[in-house]
Amino acid sequence: MRKVFILVLVAAMLIGGGVVSARQEKSITMWHIQNTGDGPELLQQAADRYMADNPDVSVEVVPMQNDPYKTRIRTAMGAGDAPCIFLSWGGGPLYEYVKADQVLDLTDYMNADDYAANRFVPASLSNVTFDGKIYGVPVENTSVAVIFYNKAIFEQYGLEPPATWDELLAVSQTLIDNGVTPFSLANKTKWTSSMYYMYLVDRIAGPEVFASAANRTGGSFEDPAFVQAGQMIQDLVNMGAFNEGFNGLDYDTGQGRMLIYANQAAMELMGSWEIGNFLSENEAFYAEDLGIIPFPAVEGGVGDPSNVVGTVGDNYYSISPTCEYPDEAFELLQYVIDDESVAARIESGRVPPVKGVADLIEEPILKQIVELVENANSVQLWYDQYLPPELGEVHKDTMQALFGLDITPEEAAQQQEAAVAEYYGE
Repeated sequence: MRKVFILVLVAAMLIGGGVVSARQEKSITMWHIQNTGDGPELLQQAADRYMADNPDVSVEVVPMQNDPYKTRIRTAMGAGDAPCIFLSWGGGPLYEYVKADQVLDLTDYMNADDYAANRFVPASLSNVTFDGKIYGVPVENTSVAVIFYNKAIFEQYGLEPPATWDELLAVSQTLIDNGVTPFSLANKTKWTSSMYYMYLVDRIAGPEVFASAANRTGGSFEDPAFVQAGQMIQDLVNMGAFNEGFNGLDYDTGQGRMLIYANQAAMELMGSWEIGNFLSENEAFYAEDLGIIPFPAVEGGVGDPSNVVGTVGDNYYSISPTCEYPDEAFELLQYVIDDESVAARIESGRVPPVKGVADLIEEPILKQIVELVENANSVQLWYDQYLPPELGEVHKDTMQALFGLDITPEEAAQQQEAAVAEYYGE
């Protein structure tokens, strides 16, 4: 009897050992830049739910500031030390990593059980699909740039939201005459000013002029549309339409938004992710005084005023080929954009790029954003994300110099064209 007991005990120990081995912890690291508003909490909550359902997997969620992240991910990629899950904005920079075999092909994961087809708005996948393969999961937002404005200031000075560029100039002059800065701008990070340039080029000549210049299909960044856009921007700068010192102010820390809250600036051209920041930082202002204006038409321009600049599904999450647990990593990403996460994002003022989201939105400003996207004939992806990373940096440097009046509109056009031509060996 004692011998049988010992055998049973040994067997139990062996079985127990097997269980311990099967539950050996797997580790996944995820880098992101959702560091404002509810962003960090949204991702951590999804990771916590995943870990609760998968106790053998440990997830480390690492938030970073926007611009430092770009440097850090490039360094990590170069060293072959990328995190298991990392984000990108899709487009050229992600494609560079794809061509270097630094991104896992997610096509099979996305097509299994028609997950991608059933879950996401089709346009959301265009920026992460290369050569027919999908390399990213769209998660964070549908973001387009709009003009946010302070309705109380407009009412105080009898102003109507401008529908044309000339009307915008007239509104700006009235604000200046009354001691109010028309536009807040925090341009230390450079990409914030690029939105004016992208919209003006699109309104002047349509999206084709940029596409043909960037893709080298007969176009040039010295096209008159780019020069005219640069001149219109410098006209705004010269009339005093922006706050002083804008090239030294930091967007990430909210230095631009502070001017809006303090009634010192009336408008801000920014991506619709700003809604989440307004909600978390100043809910009373959001509820009572915030309005949005589509970017105005340009008199004489051939661009469709319904066009928007932005992306349907900014911040895509990809998996590194060096990730030891790609199945678990993809499953985690499904938690990040499942129904519970979608509901939390809408509550936070975001518009996830999933099908049927419009039916879930009751908040009027968010509904306006969704309607703008639905009615747009074209969505121009941000230049610095469309272009390869090196050219994106040139574009942003050029924008900061253009806004700072350090170069002429012609020089801005020439510098961008020269950089693109050199990059492609022309």
